Amino acid sequence: MKKTTLLSILACLFAAFSNGQSGIISGKLIDEKLDSPIEFANIKVLKTHKFSVSNVNGEFVIEANEGDEIEITHLSYKTIILKITNNQTIKLQPAQIELNEIIVSVNPLEDIAQSEIIVDPIKMISQPRSVGDLFKDIKGFGISKRGAYASEPVFRSFKYEELNVQYDGGMKILNACPSRMDPITTHMIPEEVEKIEIVKGPFTVRFGENFGGIINIVTKSNTNLHEGFHGSIETGYETNGGNSVNGISFTYVTKKVDINVNGSYRDFGDYEDGSGTVVPSSFKSADYSVNIGVNPTENQRLKFTWRQSFARDIMHAGLPMDSPYDNSLLGGIDYKIQQISNKIESFSIKVFYSYVDHLMTNEGRPNYMMTASTSPVASWTSGGKAELVIKTSENIRIYTGLDANLIDRKGDRTRIVKIMNGMMLPTPKTFVDKIWQDASLNDIGVFAEGKFNLADFTTLTTGVRADFISSGIDDPASDFEALYGGEIEDQNEINISGNASLKYQKNGFQAQLALGRGVRTASMIERYINHFNVNNDAYEYVGNPYLDPEINNQIELSFIKNFNRIEIGIAVFYSFLQDYISATVNEEIPRKFMPTTPPIYAKQFVNVDKAAQTGFEFTFNYNVIESLKFTSDLSYTWAENKDFDEPLAQISPFKAILGLEFEQKNYFLALKSRIVAEQNRISESFMEVASPGFATLDFRVGYEPFVGLSVGAAVLNILDTTYYEHLNFSYKNSNSLSGEIYEPGRNFTVYIKYRF
Repeated sequence: MKKTTLLSILACLFAAFSNGQSGIISGKLIDEKLDSPIEFANIKVLKTHKFSVSNVNGEFVIEANEGDEIEITHLSYKTIILKITNNQTIKLQPAQIELNEIIVSVNPLEDIAQSEIIVDPIKMISQPRSVGDLFKDIKGFGISKRGAYASEPVFRSFKYEELNVQYDGGMKILNACPSRMDPITTHMIPEEVEKIEIVKGPFTVRFGENFGGIINIVTKSNTNLHEGFHGSIETGYETNGGNSVNGISFTYVTKKVDINVNGSYRDFGDYEDGSGTVVPSSFKSADYSVNIGVNPTENQRLKFTWRQSFARDIMHAGLPMDSPYDNSLLGGIDYKIQQISNKIESFSIKVFYSYVDHLMTNEGRPNYMMTASTSPVASWTSGGKAELVIKTSENIRIYTGLDANLIDRKGDRTRIVKIMNGMMLPTPKTFVDKIWQDASLNDIGVFAEGKFNLADFTTLTTGVRADFISSGIDDPASDFEALYGGEIEDQNEINISGNASLKYQKNGFQAQLALGRGVRTASMIERYINHFNVNNDAYEYVGNPYLDPEINNQIELSFIKNFNRIEIGIAVFYSFLQDYISATVNEEIPRKFMPTTPPIYAKQFVNVDKAAQTGFEFTFNYNVIESLKFTSDLSYTWAENKDFDEPLAQISPFKAILGLEFEQKNYFLALKSRIVAEQNRISESFMEVASPGFATLDFRVGYEPFVGLSVGAAVLNILDTTYYEHLNFSYKNSNSLSGEIYEPGRNFTVYIKYRF
């Protein structure tokens, strides 16, 4: 009730801020090729920053005078700037597919089924600790957190390698730490992210192995900037933890070449939860990236990417160890040529290489006086993609190609045992435990996907993919070999995936029915981890090199309808999971380290014959007036392990995200509430614990006193709620004061950015 009242009061305040209009100009936007109206384009008067959005008929009304310059932007069309006249019909050109994008809604032939593009500039006035924080308010997502630094998205029931998370359409940096202290979301500057593209299941075969969905994190592009020199300087501060973020960016653009350099430094301290309890969460990180684009001709583009990240003194509240350092690098080259001939629309090729150097130790933890542990680990990932797009007619487009992801991981743990059986040893004993056993996992895939325009408003998409998998270990532990009967041979498998979807779009209404079969090979942890704590319980986990790949057979139906001021969307989905990979206690595998300490048996990864998930996502948005918008997103997932007759573990509970957004020519106000239900559908075999529900309220404000300068402030968790997310957990020997990782209490933030 308290939050509803606050939302109502703020709505009235927002409405009171709205200004009257004078000098009204109207116009209409249409597609240059199709002559169809363009809905949801943003029109902004550059002089006054007055703002409008085109309706379902492509029409717009805006406060301006004839001759004023306006900027028109739309995700699917090229941005243009022109002088406006009254009753003008403006034609927009469809945007070209950028190298760093995988989802483009230029026309129905280029849409991917059950996909979504998330662009939320409101988040940019507060300081996310890592890219993982950006997923918190996206429907269907939860966040799995090891600490304030190490967080990564969970979508519906899918997590970790069940999701294909990538940068800029295919590049990857994979964690070196088996406890996931360094997921892919920690190796990029959050302020560099322009948008997040999501495919909500195995509904495309073009972007690598796709089991539970694809998340493409897209960095900012230079191609829409005017020629010349551009740059920005930004800084931000948070009171809860004394956190600071500083960034700088420089871009130089000519017709043939564009160069962009970004740098960021973050210094985060320990924060307090709503009850005043300090949560160990400090870290420091420095990142930079260099992007160079070359346009040899009008239809060719070459891009070079290089980025490095350096994190220091990382505290992991939910893990038994901390990270003195985590270093990573990523290099990539992209090339694309378009309009090759009447039949060959484009050819593109991408190659990349990444490396992570990570150290974890238990220094400063309760058990350090008994056993000192140090684990330097590393991961190498390389790969790429080549794709040919064939346009056999105006109604048919074929995508075909191949891609590769080649992964290697190495690392051991050195233990110096000082106390054994309760007695101080006169001379400490040193042991070396093999963590990754020099493991490798290679995936080479070939694919073909066709899009067929069956009618003016109906598109059929079908695709098939084959993944050729090879895996092995070069330095196996003797007990691991003994468990599986001697020498462990390299494993090879061929996995076949496919998809089919039907999409109908007309006059602001869209309906989609999608079917997909996604196959995922077992990860390195599931195959080769050897008596290591990798989950939220006290068990040692043992890999299984002979796991079968797991299969997701998914069906999803969705509808979206845009009325004059209202947008309504709903999606319902069901997945039947075969050979689902889980872990169970095996009483034939005794605990290896501290064998008398409960639990005295280990968990082993196994295949579960049958599992399932189902659920829905619902959206209702209402433009109260031109400048005031109410938004709401609801999501729920139900998942079941049919073999064990219990829920699947680590499923986010029901979540509702409600918001009010008010925008005027040079300022905006936003109020957002997250309402999360309790989660009592838990897995007993996983030793999962139920979590209570909670609600939070955030307020953000942004102001642009003049062109180029942006000032923002926020009050996060206004009600100072003490809460934790269901997917946040702490391990035995963690430095969290409870079994959960509580989120920050009330937090005041400020942000300043100057663009030139």
